[in-house]
This record gives sequence, structure tokens and C-alpha cells, in this order.
Amino acid sequence: MKSTILTVLLFCLYGGVMGQYENTIVGPTKAVNPYQYSVVKSGTFNRASVSSAHPLASMVGTAIMQQGGNAFDATIATQLALAVVYPGAGNIGGGGFTLARKKDGTLIGIDFREAAPAKASRDMYLDAAGNAQDALSQSGHLASGVPGTVAGIFATYAHAKLPFAMLIQPAIDLARYGFVITEKEAASLNGTKKDFVQYSTRPSAFVKDTKWKVGDTLVQLELANTLTRIQKNGAKGFYEGETAALIVDEMKRGGGLITLDDLKNYQAKSRTPIVFNYRGYGIISFAPPSSGGILIGQMLKMIEPFNVQKMGFQTPESVQLMIEIERRAYADRAAHIGDPDFYKVPQKTLLQDTYLKNRMSDYKAGVAGSSTQTQAGTIKTSEETTHFSVVDPEGNMVAVTTTLNGGYGNRTVVGGAGFLLNNEMDDFSAKPGSPNMYGAIGGEANSIEPHKRMLSSMTPTLLTKNNKPFLTVGTPGGTTIPTSVFQTIVNIVDFNMSLEDAINNPKFHHQWLPDEVSIEKTFSQSTKEALEKMGYLIKTRGSIGRTEGILIGPTGKRITVADKRGDDAVAGF
Repeated sequence: MKSTILTVLLFCLYGGVMGQYENTIVGPTKAVNPYQYSVVKSGTFNRASVSSAHPLASMVGTAIMQQGGNAFDATIATQLALAVVYPGAGNIGGGGFTLARKKDGTLIGIDFREAAPAKASRDMYLDAAGNAQDALSQSGHLASGVPGTVAGIFATYAHAKLPFAMLIQPAIDLARYGFVITEKEAASLNGTKKDFVQYSTRPSAFVKDTKWKVGDTLVQLELANTLTRIQKNGAKGFYEGETAALIVDEMKRGGGLITLDDLKNYQAKSRTPIVFNYRGYGIISFAPPSSGGILIGQMLKMIEPFNVQKMGFQTPESVQLMIEIERRAYADRAAHIGDPDFYKVPQKTLLQDTYLKNRMSDYKAGVAGSSTQTQAGTIKTSEETTHFSVVDPEGNMVAVTTTLNGGYGNRTVVGGAGFLLNNEMDDFSAKPGSPNMYGAIGGEANSIEPHKRMLSSMTPTLLTKNNKPFLTVGTPGGTTIPTSVFQTIVNIVDFNMSLEDAINNPKFHHQWLPDEVSIEKTFSQSTKEALEKMGYLIKTRGSIGRTEGILIGPTGKRITVADKRGDDAVAGF
């Protein structure tokens, strides 16, 4: 194994619990040590690997495969570990999408997106004057949709091999006995303390009298008990019984809408993945209520007629073309994509070659477009997240993107249960034409209705080459997710980059409205200036996304990369 270790983060002695790790894979004497670990940014592995937002989660998933599990076993264990060690986005109180390609070519799409409670209503976030009240849809109890993560985990378990009790045990141990936190995690918890106190009705493990610091041990006993109930009772251990009662009690104390019936009736759904070809590669991505698969399809199909390789990486010519492609795709997103169970998404038309050729007919090289002039196409007849990628020895590929929406979701910790709830109701269109927390504009297709699933930007994506597994990729980042995945694919396919460069090179983003181009600080200054001369409004911002990818090389090696933008890490064997 070849790997690059950037920094050794943490060392911490922990006494008195060593003997309690028997028959688990977590602990100082086991495969995963939660008190001493490193951030490994890239590695090339012979058989299997995981890339995720946290070293411990990647190590847990890898250890499960070393003990005979397949990619689905590893997916479950990794996801549950993230719910403990990455509380800002890893979760059992949120939702997401799982996309997989089994070794025999079978495609799997599991939609465990959150749903609006039965008591939700179209105008629930509007004041008497009809104005959207962002505070209600973004923070506190009223912002939460019905969580889907646990249902998604058990839908994934249908494809696993090992006992479920074994897959969840590492997460239980990490919660019960704790793990040492990184500098970034300490800063994040300290920065959110005020909101935890304001929006939670009971004390939680995330708040203490003194400031968190690097090397502190975060113990989450209430979460450990919640996970144990799931271990013993399956999905009913979350959606019924004690945990469900704790969620509903929290809702009652804080004025939320989720009821026992909402929880009991929630189900993960199977979605047929979006599949198309791009320059000889098979692209597999997620269907609505994710907008990601359609956007990726539109953007790659719109760029395909152009020789972007000849234009060069992040030259004014190539970036301007990609900006205008992103503008058109996001205009369509705002008007035409929503939950397909409630709105007839014109998916076939949106991905039709003739339709997309027409969308690009007014593109002018060297001239900035305008979102006032460029509207959604005419159809006759739908940011704090985390992604992880898994490839096993058999060739199964899994891409999972899961979210609480904003960082730490609605900032409400369920009293007695120890986990955070999402603020995904903000991903609905509270009012047609009114932006959400990511500036995304929505319309009728994404209006609030009981039991409806809100539109998502999550874009777990798989690539095949010669009908064989080639790449699993995805990222967090709100509305920047599809553009980041789009650019990563173009970097690999058109600019022949290594996976590491494709992920770590600067990203840019345009989403129709607001009519501006966001760039990272390391973006080319000369290209920025050239775009400004064309007439673009350029805004420099912080990091865009945290992409995780695994590329299967010509010899079968698992080339695995975690984004440099966070504590993300890889593991494998």
C-alpha cells in the first residue's frame, strides 16, 4: 500500500475502558483506535478502500471489509460511524441518497431523503404579509423534516453480508467511550455552542462549560443508547418505541410538527438511477428528488460538443463555457425539478440532446451571459452535507451522500436521544421565487406539501469504463455539489488529471441566481480578471465542497483520494 499521511492529528491516553472493546473493531488494541489516528489524504490499495469526511469512519468501513464484509456492509458501518464522529453532517437525524453498482452490473438507487411532516403546509413559513421567514425554515424544531437515514441504512442492509449488530457496534463504541476531536472539530463545536443552547430544550454532549480543544474526548452516551436500541430492534428502534417518543417529545417542547405517525410511516424508496454516456464513459447518477443527476446529465451533454481539452484547464475560454452551461442547467432546476411522487418531472426532455442543443444556441464565447435573459427552457407536457465512497474486493461500488442540510442541521439535539435533527424544510420553496439558505430559487415543482420530499442537490455519481467499474465520486456543498462533481469528471475525462488533482484543484460555481460566479481563493487570478472583462461578477469565497473519490486503475488498484479541504481521510487494504 502506498499512502500519503499529511498530519498526525491526535494522541490521547484513555484508561479504564480497554477491556470493554472485546469482539469489536474499535479500541486501542483493535483495528481502529479512536484516541490515536491520522489523516491519510490519499492511498493506492490492492483490494478495497473507503474515502470519507473523517479518518475513523473510513477506518471502520475498511475494517468491516477486512472481516469479510462487502461494500454495502462497509457503507452501513461508515455511515453509522459518521453519525458519531462527524456530527455536523453525519447523522441519523437527516437523510440522503445511496447509489450503487453491484459487481454484476445491477444498479441500486436508495432515496432516504427527509419528508415533510403530515402537518406541513404550503405557506407555513410565510408571515402575514406573505414574506418568507428564513429563521423558521433554517433553525429550530419547525425546520426539521422526518428523518430518513435509518430507513436508508436498513434498505442498504438488504445487500449486505454480515450481521447488522456487528456493523453498528463500532458506532456504539465510538459514542459510548468517545473519540478525541480534531482542531477543526473543536472550533466547530465552540462556534455552534450558542445555537445548541438556543435551539435545544435539554442539555447535550456538544455543550460544556469550558471551550473544546484539540485532543478532548467527545463522549455521547445518549446517542450510544439510541444506537443500541437500533441494534436490538432494527428500524423500529428508531421510528417506533422510546426513540420515536423522545423525538416527538422534543417536537412538542419546541413547537415542531413531527408526530409518531410521521415516523412510523416513513419509508425509504427505490429510484431508478439516471444513466447516460459521456465521451465513452458510462455515467450513473441519482434521479429526483435529487436534482444532481439531471444537472450532471445536462451539463456534460452541453459541454460534449465542445473541444474543452483544447481550450485548456481553467482558461478563460473553458471556464466561461462551463459557467454558461451551469447557468442554463440551474435555471431548469428552479423551474422543472421536484419530488416525482408529487410533480411530473420532465426528465426525458431535460436530458434530450436536441433540447440541450437548443439551450446552448444563444451561447456566445467571450461574452458574459445574463440570468435575466437566460430563463428555464420551455417544457411541454423537478450546504452542510457529507459524502463517502466505497469499493470492495469484488468490485461493488457505492456512493453515499447524506445530510442535515446546514451545519449541525437545525441545531436541535433530541433530548434524551443525543442526535441532531435536520433543517431540510428550507430546501423546499417556501415561496416561489424566494431563495433558500444557499440562494437557490424554487417554484411550484418544489412547493411544500405533506409527506413530500424536498428537492436536493446531492449528487452521488458512479462512472464505468468499458462497462467496468471506474470511479465513485461525490461531495457536500449545497447547490455547489453538482458543479463540483461536473468539474471533477471533466478534470478526469477531458483534462486527463489524476484523481488527486481533479479533486483538489480550485473549483468555481454558478447557479443562475444570484447572477454571480463564486471562486475559491486559489483560483487563477488571470482567468478571474479575463472573466471580469467579459462582464462577469466574480466573488471569492471559502472552500467549495469536500470531494471523496475512488478510481479503479487499469490494473485494478483502488486509487483513493480524500479532499484536502477538511479532515477527510482514506483507508483501505
